[in-house]
Amino acid sequence: MYNRYIETPLGLIRIKASDRGLTEISFRQKNEEEQRFNKHVDVAAKQLMEYFAGLRQEFQLTYDIIGTDFRMKVWHELQKISYGSTISYKELAIRVGNPKAVRAVGGANHWNPLGIVIPCHRVIGADGSLVGYAEGIDKKKWLLDLENRNTKQ
Repeated sequence: MYNRYIETPLGLIRIKASDRGLTEISFRQKNEEEQRFNKHVDVAAKQLMEYFAGLRQEFQLTYDIIGTDFRMKVWHELQKISYGSTISYKELAIRVGNPKAVRAVGGANHWNPLGIVIPCHRVIGADGSLVGYAEGIDKKKWLLDLENRNTKQ
């Protein structure tokens, strides 16, 4: 396994990868292990820094993630939500073909291994409220504000 830490406006992020692709992107309080770089963590670090600078709206990265069929379906659908846009958990459940699976969709979002890159922060409550972000509502709000500021008209 390879990993790299980057300092962002929201704090420290750890990027992990195998030889095949990215396996995790998550917020951390401190460096927990020695860094080992490969092309996947290096490219992800560069693209994340471009995202935080408002210069990147789409990621072109290779993933090596594992999940149930349902979670994989949700994570795939999350990647279709445009930069600067939001949808509700209910809308996401409809998009994955199970309108009654709102809670399950929330669970899949919670277990998203590639935060920011697979944009679960773009999913909000049916009433427009910012709910359900594993990294904290303050980070979710910051990410949505960043995207709203940088959305090309």
